[in-house]
Amino acid sequence: MSDELTADEIAQNYTAMGHSVDLLNAGKPEDMEADEWTDTVSRNVEHLQLMVAKDYWTSEDMAAVNKAIADNK
Repeated sequence: MSDELTADEIAQNYTAMGHSVDLLNAGKPEDMEADEWTDTVSRNVEHLQLMVAKDYWTSEDMAAVNKAIADNK
């Protein structure tokens, strides 16, 4: 099995990163407990940090991802 991703898989990963950015930018939902939100933020920031470090990105714009990481660390 190859470790190389297809263009579609890379696009799916980029889309998933966008979902994490959107979630973080939206802020804590009113019906979510503060400790649950803290855990959610931590998991999503960690996900973004791991994903942005991947070496398969080409021309994808990581500005929003990097901002979400910095804003939520």
